Formats: sequence, structure tokens, C-alpha cells
Amino acid sequence: MTDSTPWIPQAAAIPIKDGRVCLVTSSSGKRWVIPKGLIDDGKTAGEMALQEAWEEAGLVGMLDGEPVGTYLYPKYGGTCHVTVFLMQVTEVADNWPEQSFRERRWVRASEAIRLIEDEGLRLVLRGALANLREARSSASSAE
Repeated sequence: MTDSTPWIPQAAAIPIKDGRVCLVTSSSGKRWVIPKGLIDDGKTAGEMALQEAWEEAGLVGMLDGEPVGTYLYPKYGGTCHVTVFLMQVTEVADNWPEQSFRERRWVRASEAIRLIEDEGLRLVLRGALANLREARSSASSAE
């Protein structure tokens, strides 16, 4: 890459509860996305993923250790580099900071993949959810 513009770091969460994925509308309200945002100075990608899940979707939970992937997309006149985590949701609030302009929807994994327009995010989501299903079937067959 010869472009001298540095990547703009962002973090995102794929919120999971009871086998469903939570999607939110983008700030424009035109697309379905996962909660994500810029990484603030002094914060880790994981901390920001949790913060964005709260602000954009009213969700509290725990991240599954390491990121499940990354993707790039153009925004702010540059390229955003998004680090994505799986988030096990433990609490769903009735009221949250961005509820006045974001819709929240719980969907099956296959529906989430269908609704996401961004190719990079769709690939990360597909991989993360496939790994999640694999881990679940391994755990249930070990019992």
C-alpha cells in the first residue's frame, strides 16, 4: 500500500445472546451493522467494543478473549481498520444512549449475515459465527 494515510482504528462487537445476534442500524439508519466506533486514546480495542455495544445497542456483556477478525472500509476520508470481538451479552437495557436514532434487532446468524451489506464485515461475521457453532457442537458432544 503506497498510501501514506494511516488506518483509522475502530473496534466492534458481535453481540450474542441465546444463539441470536444483535444488529443495530447505522447512524444514517439505512443499513444494518454491529456496534462499532473509533478507539479513544488510552482505551483498548476490547474496552471500546464494550463501550460501543452499550452506547449503540444498550448491551452489557463479556468479550470472548481474542478478536475474531478485522476488516477495512472507507470512511472519514481514509480507511478504517476495525477489530471485531464476539460479545456474550449478559444484560439488555430498555434505555440506552443512542436509542433515539438507532434500531436494535435480534436475529438468527443466517439472517445477520444476509442483512449485513459490507463485504468485509460479512466475512468476519460468517467466520465468527461458524466458529461459534463449531465450539457449541464440540462442547455438547463432549458432555
